[in-house]
Amino acid sequence: MFTVRRHSPELIGPAKPTPRELKPLSDIDDQDSLRVYIPAIQFYQHQPKLQNKNPASVIKEALAKVLVFYYPFAGRLKEGPSRKLMVDCSDEGVLFIEAEANVTLKQFGDALYPPFPCVEELLCDDRGSKGFLDSPLLLIQVTRLLCGGFIFSIQLNHTISDAPGLVQFMTALGEMAQGASKPSTLPVWQRDLLFARNPPHVTCTHHEYDEVEDTNDKIIQLDDMAHRSFFFGPIEVSSLRKYVPSYLKRCSTFEVLTACLWRCRTIALQPNPEEEMRVTFAVSARARFNPPIPVGYYGNCFASPVAISTAKDLSTKPLAHALELVMKAKREVNEDYMRSVADLMVIKGRPPLTIGKSFVVSDLTQVGFYLVDFGWGKPKYGGVAKAGVGALQGILSMCIPFTNHKGESGIMVSIGLPTASMETFTNELNNMLAQDNKNLVLQEHNSHFRPRI
Repeated sequence: MFTVRRHSPELIGPAKPTPRELKPLSDIDDQDSLRVYIPAIQFYQHQPKLQNKNPASVIKEALAKVLVFYYPFAGRLKEGPSRKLMVDCSDEGVLFIEAEANVTLKQFGDALYPPFPCVEELLCDDRGSKGFLDSPLLLIQVTRLLCGGFIFSIQLNHTISDAPGLVQFMTALGEMAQGASKPSTLPVWQRDLLFARNPPHVTCTHHEYDEVEDTNDKIIQLDDMAHRSFFFGPIEVSSLRKYVPSYLKRCSTFEVLTACLWRCRTIALQPNPEEEMRVTFAVSARARFNPPIPVGYYGNCFASPVAISTAKDLSTKPLAHALELVMKAKREVNEDYMRSVADLMVIKGRPPLTIGKSFVVSDLTQVGFYLVDFGWGKPKYGGVAKAGVGALQGILSMCIPFTNHKGESGIMVSIGLPTASMETFTNELNNMLAQDNKNLVLQEHNSHFRPRI
């Protein structure tokens, strides 16, 4: 166990006066399912040439400067008619905490990936009794370590940005921390680009908002979960691609992994053969508009399509069955699909994303958390802080970029399953790979693990 000593929280506002205005969010932004805070975390090594600089002070000063450009982040949410969300650009500020931990970066281990020990101590969540509408939109904590390194964590109100939007802001913050006078990519608000049409009319099928019975609690017991991470390097991906028929050869690595995980997870859980099994994943739509969404746009711009199959078909048919369903669902996301989602939000009163019977896979390999530099170089790890928040606990798998001890670049995939199902999942996954790839499982994370002090 290690301890974290937090300083008193501060509210950091823009360094210069900014417009006082009310800015509506888009109808993609203010979905019910996005009314959560998503945590990201970055681990940075000690840099001898910067040993006289306090990273918390550097980042805090840069934060005030970057908020001149991203001033809506310093505001608060308001709710209008029909639960329509808008940002009151009040300059009330972003919540910032400086902290120290009696641990070194090395004690977290050579391979950094979620779940992290004592992660809640490293995340700023000092909102007290304030509600969703009254809270800061960003919560930042900079924790200095005994070795001179530090941990930067940020919690984002998901309604104001998606992961690419958050990375765009963090990149700008890093640029300002290194002396830039303005971000290299200037922020673009323009949430009207994703307002519902007038009149709104749903033109596509959106299974991601179906009303279905939630059977997850029958097979997912959060008090009896095993968590493992699996490394897929070039050899493992090549092995999986041997199962792909010629007519599906253009599939992406993410699509193959998603199909594989969905199939192995279903076999491991052993549901009723006729049970409907779903897999949901986020698809960025920024380049799927004509003209494309402007560079610098930092609002939510993604859809969450769904592939559906019976447990029997997933378990007994070749991988191509699951893969074809995943590819088809992903292909459906285009400009019309996004506008149909916005219209559905208005017509149906912003229904939540369907979680029942679902498995959620999140691809963070291309987002760029691992490139954010505050002047201390690239992080040893950059990305999500934990696997799932709220209703996604136990059903979310994350794909993050990772380099193993051999220097091979690949993808680390985390998954949580009931303890009794994890061994079956691992065996099924390994059976899909060549015999010399039996070392696929990199490490099992145990909830009792703590770095040694």
